[in-house]
Formats: sequence, structure tokens, C-alpha cells
Amino acid sequence: MNKTLTQAIKDRRSIYALGKKEVVSQQRITELVEFTLTHTPSAFNSQSARILLLFDKESSRFWSLVTATLESLVPPSDFPKTKEKIQGFDSGYGTILFFEDQSVVEGLQKSFPLYADNFPVWSLQSNGMLEYGLWIALQAEGLGSSLQHYNPLVDEAVRSTWQLPESWKLLAQMPFGSPEGLPGDKEFSPLEYRLRVAQ
Repeated sequence: MNKTLTQAIKDRRSIYALGKKEVVSQQRITELVEFTLTHTPSAFNSQSARILLLFDKESSRFWSLVTATLESLVPPSDFPKTKEKIQGFDSGYGTILFFEDQSVVEGLQKSFPLYADNFPVWSLQSNGMLEYGLWIALQAEGLGSSLQHYNPLVDEAVRSTWQLPESWKLLAQMPFGSPEGLPGDKEFSPLEYRLRVAQ
């Protein structure tokens, strides 16, 4: 699907109604993840971002972990609504898990102590760009997705299930699939309160 960058940015929305229709191949999705992970900027070119890309049963495995974790934390009267929401994320055909490798961040802090306090912030900024870049890339291919945050509740279960390094810190989750519904209306605050131009 060919779109201008500005149109892709405009069309990017949170899509919660997902399906399992194969809009594009798993190979194409993997290529998008590889490309975006390679070309997203990072402070000092640290490349501290890490991704776990889950398809099909592995994606469902993740959402089952989320469900089991929340069932022990959410009041029983509220859990059916929570479970329904999670099932919506599981109704797609994949999930991207975003991490930052803390060993890289800590290494930079030791090597450049003058900027030590900044490296965790810069790390998050870089990961945010990665998340946004992939969100736009998936949308431009005709996929629906949203960004979720069930960390740190599921961190240990994820690390254990997929045998991930201790240094990988989970930051966000992006379920994706065929868009089966439209996003709601979006309101925008007036730009005169948000933008200043000096000439």
C-alpha cells in the first residue's frame, strides 16, 4: 500500500478490533520490523532497543500470560471486562514486544559519566521513536494496531517464557492484525497553545 508519509502519520490510530486475516505476510511484517529497528536513531548510536516479534500461537501465549496475571490482581467483579479487552488484543495475528537493553544503557553511563542521568531518558526517547515508526509502518501496510503497557506486571513471566536476558526491560506491547473496526473520533487541542514559531 503506497501512502505519503504525511498521510500515513495522519491515518495512524489505535485499532482495537483486530482480526486474523492475512493483510500482508509474516515475512513482510518481519522485514518492516527489521528495517525500523535498524534505522531508528539512538543516543550515541547505542542501538539499545530490543524486540520480540510474536506470531499466531506465540502471540496468544503472551496474551494468556497477561490474562492469568491480571486475574490474580483484578477484583473478580471487574475481571470479565478486563478479560474481554485482552481477548480483543489476542484476536489479531501478532504482537510486538518492545524492550530496552539496560546493560547497554548502564555501559554508556559508566563510559560517559557526565551524561549518566540522561542515558535512561534518551533510551526511552529512542524506543518511543521505534514504537511510533513501526506503528506507522504497520498502518501503511493496511494493518490495525495499538500500543499497550502491561509491564511491569508480566515482565518476569515474559522473560522466563521466551528465555530473554535479564537486562531486557519490557516497555510496551503492540498487538496487530487485520482492522475489523474504525477508530473513534479524535479531538485536537488548538495549535496556538501547543506551537510557537520564532522568525
